[in-house]
Amino acid sequence: MVHPIDLHVGQRLRQRRCLLGMTQQKLAESVGIKFQQIQKYESGANRVSASRLWALAEALEVPVSHFFEGLSKDDKADHFQGEYEVPEGDRPSIAPEVFSSKETIDLVRAYYNLKEGPRRRLLDLAKTLAGAA
Repeated sequence: MVHPIDLHVGQRLRQRRCLLGMTQQKLAESVGIKFQQIQKYESGANRVSASRLWALAEALEVPVSHFFEGLSKDDKADHFQGEYEVPEGDRPSIAPEVFSSKETIDLVRAYYNLKEGPRRRLLDLAKTLAGAA
């Protein structure tokens, strides 16, 4: 059974790798492992050791804490007590699986390739359209 924290770490790993446009093979080579191991980390099937997490963080140019962002102290306590359910008021407005979509990653990448002026206008447009929906 996949532990929810291992799954969260794997999802954050995949999100960052995809955001950088990096393949599993390229990431694996940069930390000296096989790409199948990256697949197992991303699915939460295998736990990531502290030393490997450190190497992955360096390869992905993020702090180790990046992999735990989005977990609160209450979430961590609940994880270790067994059943895990996010309290109603603490649920994010965006489902986590949205960030693993190729379309989302492509949109974010294109957004950050814009210069600041057009990026701000696009953000304003998106907010306006979301309010109209």
